[in-house]
Amino acid sequence: MLKMTHLAKAFRTEVVETYALRDFSIHVRTGEFVAVTGPSGSGKTTFLNIAGLLETPTGGSYELDGEDVSRLGDDARSRIRNGKIGFIFQAFNLIPDLNIYDNVDVPLRYRKMSGAERKKRIGEALERVGLSARLRHYPAELSGGQQQRVAIARALAGSPKLLLADEPTGNLDSQMARAVMQLLEEIHRDGATIVMVTHDPELAARAQRNVHVIDGQVVDLGEAPTLRMNVAANA
Repeated sequence: MLKMTHLAKAFRTEVVETYALRDFSIHVRTGEFVAVTGPSGSGKTTFLNIAGLLETPTGGSYELDGEDVSRLGDDARSRIRNGKIGFIFQAFNLIPDLNIYDNVDVPLRYRKMSGAERKKRIGEALERVGLSARLRHYPAELSGGQQQRVAIARALAGSPKLLLADEPTGNLDSQMARAVMQLLEEIHRDGATIVMVTHDPELAARAQRNVHVIDGQVVDLGEAPTLRMNVAANA
């Protein structure tokens, strides 16, 4: 699903060149749930931005769903991003002046779907996250956990092949965080490919595999402890 090989990302000024990613290689298979961990400033957000086609690398290659997307122009990246990738952000990124239904509808409108198709997808997505009774509410009328579930519904409504989550529980208390994580695990069991950036070791341990990043490089491609124990038990 996602394959980066010797990827580099440099930010340049007239006097200095700073590498956010250097010789960064990772392969995420279709249907995997991968947690990306590492200290602040290690390059996790840059990786996620490139994975989501929000930024372009300065070196190396990036294949998404079998297509080399390393050097595509803005229009091509926008088209692929809207058709194949779903985003879940720490800050929810809901539009406060739109109700829940319309927030989920926004990205679908860019895909020029019919009104009937959009309505069907929005209804199914909100039902999936348990908010079908709140579709006329506004973000300010919801709890943090409910707002994050709306953000998940917005991502799911587009039927993405790849779901990218950036600290999806970072603004939530522990109880809401567990509920959101359970929802992501359910979505993964239904076949979704998920890449989640997190600082929380407890959440990372619930993914299939952990990728640890330090100083812009992958230093550990190990499986999550729970997965290793399950494999050992079945050996």
